Amino acid sequence: MLVATYNVHRGRGLAGPFRPDRIARVIAEIRPDLIALQEAQHYLRPGVGMLDAEAIERDLDLCLLRLPAVADRPGNHQGWRGNLVLVRRGAEILRAPIGLRLGGLEPRGAVLAELDLGWGPFRLIAAHLSLGADRRRLQAEALLDAMGTGAGGRMPTLLLGDFNEWRTRASALGVLGRVFGEPPRAPTFPSFHPFLSLDRIMGHPRGLVPEVAVHDTPLARGASDHLPLKARLDTAVLAAAEALRGGERVAAPRAPTADQGTRARR
Repeated sequence: MLVATYNVHRGRGLAGPFRPDRIARVIAEIRPDLIALQEAQHYLRPGVGMLDAEAIERDLDLCLLRLPAVADRPGNHQGWRGNLVLVRRGAEILRAPIGLRLGGLEPRGAVLAELDLGWGPFRLIAAHLSLGADRRRLQAEALLDAMGTGAGGRMPTLLLGDFNEWRTRASALGVLGRVFGEPPRAPTFPSFHPFLSLDRIMGHPRGLVPEVAVHDTPLARGASDHLPLKARLDTAVLAAAEALRGGERVAAPRAPTADQGTRARR
């Protein structure tokens, strides 16, 4: 299963005009089963969705993972505090996604859900952490606390996003390392000459994410100030959790039109 995380810089690239079409083209290059986006907001109109969700579903077979609390609210920006998750159509939602408030001077957040994309159940946490080290440390503790909800520690967890941290034993990564181990270094920022590993993909148990790779293409270098980070999960870890699955499951929703609202499909 191919997953990715990508800070899309509000569709502006390194500088210049608002061009969300470039973000969609980079996602098409990656062809992920799941991708978490940060700063996925319209540059000029924050309350308007940045991406053409219907086109992405049609062309890339990816659906928005909509949060129930905001799915039917006019003017939402398709995610939670700039965090947006796209999943392969037909994925099963084992626990409806929720937004986590992580605080900070510029309010940060994360999206938490429990999913099955066909290889076994897992918990997803897609996050964007603050710039301040002390705040990041507190936010990392909050993410670990969130893992205790739902299926708790029994369920494999995929944690990914922009952590704004390049020192593996410092601040947020020092806290998260207690559970996820030390993540490999993979420079993603700045996109024109990457040398800082601000974006991370981490897994629990630790064998869930064997390795990561930067998606470095000419298109990606111009579409955002970050490069995407991707990884192939060890699906044997997810298969081992299959026996823990239970309760009602719901298929991932199709991207709704303006008058349809959110519909779950079985």
